[in-house]
Amino acid sequence: MEKFNPFKMAQQQFDAVAEKLGLDGGTRALLRVPEREMHFTIPVRMDDGTVKVFQGFRVQHNTSRGPGKGGIRFHPEETVDTVRALATWMTWKCAVVDIPLGGSKGGAICDPREMSMLEQERLCRGWIRKVYDIIGPEMDVPAPDVMTTGQHMLWMMDEYETIARAKKPGVITGKMLGAGGSLGRTEATGYGVIYTVREAFKDFGMQIQNATASIQGAGNVAQYACELFTEIGGKVVAMSCWDNNEKKPYTYSCDDGIDPKYIISNSPDRITDKFGTIDPQKAADLGWKKEDGDAWLSKDVTVLLPSAKENEIRIDNVNDIASTVKIIASGANGPITPEADEVIKKRNIFLIPDFLANAGGVTCSYFEQVQNNMNYYWPKEEVLQKLDQKMSSAYRAVADLSKEKGVYMRDAAYMIAIERVALACKLRGLV
Repeated sequence: MEKFNPFKMAQQQFDAVAEKLGLDGGTRALLRVPEREMHFTIPVRMDDGTVKVFQGFRVQHNTSRGPGKGGIRFHPEETVDTVRALATWMTWKCAVVDIPLGGSKGGAICDPREMSMLEQERLCRGWIRKVYDIIGPEMDVPAPDVMTTGQHMLWMMDEYETIARAKKPGVITGKMLGAGGSLGRTEATGYGVIYTVREAFKDFGMQIQNATASIQGAGNVAQYACELFTEIGGKVVAMSCWDNNEKKPYTYSCDDGIDPKYIISNSPDRITDKFGTIDPQKAADLGWKKEDGDAWLSKDVTVLLPSAKENEIRIDNVNDIASTVKIIASGANGPITPEADEVIKKRNIFLIPDFLANAGGVTCSYFEQVQNNMNYYWPKEEVLQKLDQKMSSAYRAVADLSKEKGVYMRDAAYMIAIERVALACKLRGLV
């Protein structure tokens, strides 16, 4: 079986829509590949005195609409093709919600779960020293992603400012409050997913009070999706997570509903660690059932929320999706392969594609950057109100085009995004 390549998947999705749009050859060639990428090594002095060398990346896919924007992943299975795919999706994500930014992504091959905080700090500062010349508030703005946090972003910002000998809080977003962070940023991606789900329920004339959801993941996106879905009347009956001790995923289910207070990172009652791993003993004490890692996919629910990583709904498991599922909203990037997409389409399950559904994070990162540049910060209610408006407006544009053209929601989202980026390239005289 051929190894999954997320960048090939991103290109395959682009090619299909480029054909529908009739894009000329030059524009296709420009938008299929990143405009710049950087590979580098980061030597880090470990706590035991040895030096370990980590591989790092920064990929800038397209910056015709504005500075690059995209997170930094610290993950032991990171690959440059994953980073290329994520940078590409960031271009479309920023365009579909119509914020003036382009697409970038970065990362390092490492496992922060097995590193001390001092070792992580040295890695963060080393990462910035390698990319200093190609990032900045007016060039490319990183943010947290898988297994990176606000603390990592602050170390990176501090290193950048130390080299620049100037205060540049807008160089990185996703920072902690009190040091340039924005209220609402922690919730933004998960909340954004549920804002789009809520709009879809309106379209279908369905009551969210009678809805159930199953979530893949228990990290930041999954936590806040669970919180808001519950808050507006729904019930989350299952969540999955990675168990680092056993090196495998598990699903935890509760027919009465998972109370968000047990999984939200800032809750005193939480039974998750900072990486979103659920404590199995505490879960058992709450009466949650521990099941196979893929069990989240086959639950008899109304909504599926894949919210962890790419390549999770594939041709070999897509038919495990229960007949009760009406909506899939992708909190993760690239969780559904093109082959699985075809099955979902044939089953008439309503899909809210990843680069629309999870665009709340980058939208709020943009808000943070604006606040940094103004040196004036908005109250949380204003941030979330602006986020709701942006996400709802983007959803409505995609849903309306999907209905008007009779096309799949993913294709409609791509059509809007690609046309906006292609226009910017044309106006700049690039094609």
